[in-house]
Amino acid sequence: MILLQAARVSKSFGARQVLTDVNFSIQERERAGIVGINGAGKSTLLKILTGSLTPDTGEVSRARDLKLSYLAQDGGLESTQSIWQEMLAVFAPLLNLERQLRDMESKMSDPSLTADTKAYGQLLQTYDNLSSVFKNRGGFEYEASIRGVLRGLKFAESDLNTPVGTLSGGQKTRLALARCLLGEPDLLILDEPTNYLDLDNLAWLEQYLRSYRGAVLVVSHDRYFLDTLAEVIYELERGAITCYTGNYTRFVQQKAEAVQQQIKDFNRQQAEIARMEEFVRRNIAAKDTTRRAQSRLKVLEKMERLDKPVKEIRASVSFSVSRASGREVLQAEDLCIGYPGLILARSLNFEITRGERVALVGPNGIGKSTLLKTIAGRLPPRGGRLRTGNYVQMGYYDQEQQGLTDGKQVLQELWDRYPRMNEADLRKVLGRFLFRGDDVLKQVADLSGGEKSRLALASLMLQKANFLLLDEPTNHLDLPGREVLEDALTGYPGTILFVSHDRYFINKIATGILELTPEGTSSWLGNYDDYVSRKAERTPPEALRQQQAEEDRGAISAEKEQYLQRKEEERQKRRRRRLLKELEETIAGLEDAIARLEGELALPEVYQDYQACLERQNQLEQARSSLDVHLEKWLELAGD
Repeated sequence: MILLQAARVSKSFGARQVLTDVNFSIQERERAGIVGINGAGKSTLLKILTGSLTPDTGEVSRARDLKLSYLAQDGGLESTQSIWQEMLAVFAPLLNLERQLRDMESKMSDPSLTADTKAYGQLLQTYDNLSSVFKNRGGFEYEASIRGVLRGLKFAESDLNTPVGTLSGGQKTRLALARCLLGEPDLLILDEPTNYLDLDNLAWLEQYLRSYRGAVLVVSHDRYFLDTLAEVIYELERGAITCYTGNYTRFVQQKAEAVQQQIKDFNRQQAEIARMEEFVRRNIAAKDTTRRAQSRLKVLEKMERLDKPVKEIRASVSFSVSRASGREVLQAEDLCIGYPGLILARSLNFEITRGERVALVGPNGIGKSTLLKTIAGRLPPRGGRLRTGNYVQMGYYDQEQQGLTDGKQVLQELWDRYPRMNEADLRKVLGRFLFRGDDVLKQVADLSGGEKSRLALASLMLQKANFLLLDEPTNHLDLPGREVLEDALTGYPGTILFVSHDRYFINKIATGILELTPEGTSSWLGNYDDYVSRKAERTPPEALRQQQAEEDRGAISAEKEQYLQRKEEERQKRRRRRLLKELEETIAGLEDAIARLEGELALPEVYQDYQACLERQNQLEQARSSLDVHLEKWLELAGD
């Protein structure tokens, strides 16, 4: 069943055409994602679909009695009520029904009514009917539902009486999301719902939406989120929309294949056109072939010409170092971080060595940005010690872009930082970050969030630091921008410590995870998926069962059991792949050692020395024996 459909929708703002003849529909229980570069018209399309914006042409039709909830980007909840009162307002009809039941209960205790058998019987019948309706609509679960959703979005029990007006912008946005979810509409339309969510929030939201009974349409730059949730991806590009079946990763594959096919079709048609035009040129004047040439000319005139595939314009980013650092880059010993009168985290002990790319993770407010600022020297330590290694040169990327000067032009901002560079070279650098022509004369204050991010990255690139501290570097970047940054950082020869909520980005970049808690830090090898898997392995099963029981209030649905079973199977597969990889590395090392020992046994200074020869022979036998054991383990695992 189609819940919502857009037919030939177009929208322009002044001379700028944003949407052109867009056809779109969403089915019952569908999980759909919309992607596109910044400014492609994603939020505009959502506003048209929800009726908050009128299209220039075309129409939007909705299923009869469709219940729809819409979370606008940064659409924080504004209210004078408390958090609990605001969430209760979602269940206003149910609360009215509950009040009716309480009134009936009061009447039932009235002796004058009990004397009237007929009236009392009618009241009992009405009460019984309303009680059944109340129960079926979730009358006994709505408070538990509110607490469950608020807990999942990191609102504590002690927060429930907090006035909404006193919350931060991020908290208001999370509360607006909570209200959308509690309404349980037929169709949820969410514009960047993962903004302001930490990793725990994201995992909870993904799980909630996967088991949600209605349809979900989401605009997001969070590729991991889209991979987990989406069954279909719609791409908005140059005003048109294209549908791809599958999640984000599948969309990337399909689009690459489609682009290659477009290039082939265009080149094939161009070759055919050239061949026909050459035939016409050579034969149009000849008496015997003029009719054939005229026929070809008509074919050429009627031929529907394919547009030349437009090459996507992307920033050109690369990071290099002016010199390498020593092996030890950073060491923290019993470090405390925070502000005067406020310690955010204490007893931080960790070490970062050259070439590592470490993702710093932890809940919002724990002090991740504060730790980066402390390492960068923007804040003093509140205790303990920080030590940097030899030849370490730090480059710091601030997510708030506080280092940029609003009153300067883009070119002047960069020139003031690197006064020895000439204007032509600076313009080339800015051009690589998509500041071209008069763009370099824009005021910094007039730049969008994405443009400010690109300007800050351009400055960071020119610094050629060997230790990068990056605080949410993907914020404000569209998907192509994130992919460009990933490629640049993957090829970077220095060391990176970064904070990011983009799990796809963490998976691509990180070689290790540093988890920050109020009590200290813990280190994990690998990327985000490895971190989640290994952390789950370390969690006691009983604790997991208790946590699950608390979250689901003792009732796990069949659908959720299947989901958990799939997650467990995936975890076991990842564990087996990791063990296989470790075994393969060990086997390769043993084979290298065997080859080295066999080579040494052939050396005159070894085979002529009985003791040295015997020592090498014993080592060789041990290596071969160990190799056999590890090969058997590998065969056993590979055969599972």
